[in-house]
Amino acid sequence: MRISTTSCLCPFLVCLCFIQRCSGASHHVPTKVPSKNQTKLANGETEVHHRPKRGWIWNQFFVLEEHMGPDAQYVGKLHSNSDKGDGSVRYILSGEGAGTIFIIDEVTGDIHATKSLDRERKTHYVLHAQALDRNTEEALEPKSEFIIKVQDINDNAPKFPDGPFVASVPEMSEVGTSVLQVTATDADDPTYGNSARIVYSILQGQPYFSVDPKTGIIRTALANMDREAREHYTVVIQAKDMAGQVGGLSGSTTINITLTDVNDNPPKFPQSMYNLYVPESAQVGKPVGKIKANDEDLGVNADIRYSIINSEGANMFSISADRDTREGIISLKKPLNFERKKTYTLNIEGVNTHVDPRFSYLGSFKDTATLKITVGDVDEAPVFSMDYYIMDVYENSPSGTEVGAVTARDPDSRNSHVRYFLDRKEEGINYFRVDEYSGVIYTTLPLDREDMPWHNITVMASEVGRYPGCFTHVPVTVQVLDVNDNPPEIATDEEVIVCESSRPGQVIQTVTAVDKDDFANGQRFSFASPSQLPVNPNFTLKDNEDSTASIIARRRRFNHLTQELYELPIVVWDGGEPSLSGTSTLTLRVCPCQRHGRIRMCQGEAFLSSAGLSTGALIAILLCIVILLAIVVLFITLRRSKKEPLIISEEDIRENVVTYDDEGGGEEDTEAFDIIALRNPAAAEELKFRRDIRPEGRKHCGPPRIHRSPSVELDEVDVHEFIKQKLVEADMDTSVPPYDSLQTYAYEGQGSPTGSISPLDSPGTHSEQDFNYLDDWGPQFQKLAELYGDPESDVTT
Repeated sequence: MRISTTSCLCPFLVCLCFIQRCSGASHHVPTKVPSKNQTKLANGETEVHHRPKRGWIWNQFFVLEEHMGPDAQYVGKLHSNSDKGDGSVRYILSGEGAGTIFIIDEVTGDIHATKSLDRERKTHYVLHAQALDRNTEEALEPKSEFIIKVQDINDNAPKFPDGPFVASVPEMSEVGTSVLQVTATDADDPTYGNSARIVYSILQGQPYFSVDPKTGIIRTALANMDREAREHYTVVIQAKDMAGQVGGLSGSTTINITLTDVNDNPPKFPQSMYNLYVPESAQVGKPVGKIKANDEDLGVNADIRYSIINSEGANMFSISADRDTREGIISLKKPLNFERKKTYTLNIEGVNTHVDPRFSYLGSFKDTATLKITVGDVDEAPVFSMDYYIMDVYENSPSGTEVGAVTARDPDSRNSHVRYFLDRKEEGINYFRVDEYSGVIYTTLPLDREDMPWHNITVMASEVGRYPGCFTHVPVTVQVLDVNDNPPEIATDEEVIVCESSRPGQVIQTVTAVDKDDFANGQRFSFASPSQLPVNPNFTLKDNEDSTASIIARRRRFNHLTQELYELPIVVWDGGEPSLSGTSTLTLRVCPCQRHGRIRMCQGEAFLSSAGLSTGALIAILLCIVILLAIVVLFITLRRSKKEPLIISEEDIRENVVTYDDEGGGEEDTEAFDIIALRNPAAAEELKFRRDIRPEGRKHCGPPRIHRSPSVELDEVDVHEFIKQKLVEADMDTSVPPYDSLQTYAYEGQGSPTGSISPLDSPGTHSEQDFNYLDDWGPQFQKLAELYGDPESDVTT
């Protein structure tokens, strides 16, 4: 088969590659140099002649130039040695694009492309060619594979992926400082020709910036570019293929470059001399003026620190920077006085806080200015000689007593007269007044130190003839001095507890006194009983000479049932000048002391105190207990009234077996019988009813019997007969409870002929023995001591 292409018949660049493979081996025959099987035609066409051999596969490789035309273009020609030109050979084409993109003439073997080819979409096509006998359809040649490769042409311009770009570079940068790198891409084949070889150039932005033609790096091209002169630049970069040659395609992009700020400008005051007027009434610590130095830089590079560099101004004024406005705020450190100094000169310096050492060659980054302050005269209020006054006066002094004086003066040069008055806005009684012209303070009422030891008043001063609003205040504190005008009193108003077991000479309680006067007149107290009263037989008073006194019992065994309360008058003297005395009466309550006698408190009060319960709480607790008991009693009564009879049916009891599994009450069951009947057989008939069943409404209106002695004579009764009688009554009683009941009777007899041996009820003579030693045995034998002690009559005071 011969495959031929004619380069002169079409605008395609033709490359022919012949590959023969046999038994897994292949060899490549170049198409440019004719071999023994090739013929170079006169018109430039190359023919490949080959005689087919069985088992061989023929591959032909066609490379076509990229074509974008609308008409079908000639690609090449297939020719077989078996083709005699009589039309008996039919050529067929199969593979990628066969029949759609590539078509073949079956008779001549000419191949045409019907569509435009784009290398960027598909770089090559694999096709298969075969020659068949038109009559028999037998293959005259084995199927041969060939590849049509689309060769690139420069049909794509360079493109920048993004844009426009934004970049920045510090001002005052050196020449060649890198700003940004831009990169363009070309879709053409970079391995074939110069279609994808890109060269960069700058179209706009010179002479400030330049671009590297190979790398696309943008650099500064001018030194000392100043942001304050120009801040923004627009640079246009072009990318051109074909190595920048004529006819190459190009694309461009825009880069917006901004110069960032550096501290290359020092602060500068707009003028070197300033003037400021400040009234002398300006408040300390408040701003009185502003000053500002300009800095063309931005951000922290423009921050300025202000300071007053001369001592005259620094002693009276201070300056600080406002972070928002970058102004210097001038404030007052000390009060101004027009009469003392009328002008001040301030040397103010402004310095950058962030200095870049790279630009130190530009000079010092600071500036100075002079500020002249003129103090304005203001009509000032009077000034007191002291910031506050402390005075004193004795209590009970008559009205009009002089307390002290305040003085004020006019600080102005006129030295006007000053008048004084009290601030009447203060609440309370006006105890003082002030002389309008002299400033002397007087009392208006007698003062009582015990009622109010200190008084705080406010004195106001103003110039005579000036408007009322121009005045000043000063606080005045008046201390009321003490005089001995209050008698002493006993310190306690509570009752004194006296134990019933108190002995003569025993200290009942130690008392002290109080005095409303101050410490100097009330630190020493003396105690005594009133001299006009008779001697108290129950208690005596002892002065301990340490401002305390002891109450001592004069007799033994007080009894609260005989007399519960005693009164003891006490006279107290203080140590003041002159000495004052007062009489107080103490109430002494007799109570049985608690065990061990440690707490002198009545038993009832001790119980309430130890329990920590109020009377209302105790009443509530008792009420709850009563309600619970009533509920229990009601429940038991209803349960007993609902007992069913033992025999269910009176007619037939043979089949009815009733089982009770109740236990007897035992020794604690005291309701099953009445022990009184056993101990007093004579009253057995009267107490015949049982207490363990509901009573039948019996009422006893007679007086109860009182047994005062076991020696009462009883009727002769046979105990054996009495017990037998009770047994018969119990067996015949149909109203007994439905459980076994054991009734036990015990009786010791009717008495003894010798009488009782108990000494309690036997009359006896009073023993002459002294039982006073029982008082020393402690509270356990207190009752025994009272029974056997010597009876003494209680004397009431």
